[in-house]
Amino acid sequence: MTIVKTHAFTRVIATGSALPEQVVSNEQLAERLAKNGIETSDEWIRTRTGICQRYIASKEETTLRLATRASLQALNDAAIDVNSIDLIIVATTTPDGVFPSMACRLQAELGIVGCAAFDVQAVCAGFVYAMSVADGLVRTGGYKRALVVGAEVLSRILDWQDRTTCVLFGDGAGAVVIEASDEPGILAHRMHADGRFGVDTLALDARIENNAVVGDGFIRMNGQQVFKLAVASLSQSCEEVCEMAGLTPTDVDVWVPHQANIRIIEMIAKKLGIAPEKTVVTVHLHGNTSAASVPLALDHSVRSGRIQKGDTVLLQGVGAGMAWGSLLLKW
Repeated sequence: MTIVKTHAFTRVIATGSALPEQVVSNEQLAERLAKNGIETSDEWIRTRTGICQRYIASKEETTLRLATRASLQALNDAAIDVNSIDLIIVATTTPDGVFPSMACRLQAELGIVGCAAFDVQAVCAGFVYAMSVADGLVRTGGYKRALVVGAEVLSRILDWQDRTTCVLFGDGAGAVVIEASDEPGILAHRMHADGRFGVDTLALDARIENNAVVGDGFIRMNGQQVFKLAVASLSQSCEEVCEMAGLTPTDVDVWVPHQANIRIIEMIAKKLGIAPEKTVVTVHLHGNTSAASVPLALDHSVRSGRIQKGDTVLLQGVGAGMAWGSLLLKW
């Protein structure tokens, strides 16, 4: 009988990210929309969302391609044999196909054979969900090292006639490598959802049937409702995971929230007493990249030196479902 040794902790050992080549500024987007009779401006977008630009994928830049680039950067920085990865989880809302999973496609692209691989679909909360699942599985002792990815090509599912949504989103991917550890890494995490706030709040309500899309194949959103729910859920969730770890929100050194809207970020920070200098903001650079939002912001913070060894870091995501989650870790 084989006895599996459980692990006390998991820790992040490397991060990576990838963005499409094309950067589209607010001014450029406004010009494109004007050709379709849609009126907007840099000021209108920036003052309401904090977004200044976003990255838009070309036809060749698929979700898989972005996920692969982000993963290779993380794996190279980790300086490990790729075949030491025994778990791959990809969070995405925009897979390149219904099945096989993006995780299996990524596994093949990376040349990793035989490990567990599956996707998580929790939209903008997806990466935090995926990290939480990976942490739990590694701690059981059945897995030692995991690759966790958030990757999206949201520009494919935007209605470019709908100013309330098309200005918000962008494309990209982020990845982390986590492994079993005897030292504290991931300290606490919690996932939540409330399906009562479903299709009418934020959704892409369509399916494939008889080789055709049935339903509405674009993102639709009740912005005011999303704002209200995001602030309330992430504020409560932060306090919850901090209490689980025996900390308070003011003990957080670096806060990496979902990058959807600067007003949401500022409102939550004010409620929790998190200082601006502790808050990571990349929404002005990337827009809302859904499941890629948190890992993109995390990698940006690591590479810029914003996150240092020993820092207490809070990751938070919230999105359609409504689904939300928080993960607290020691860097």
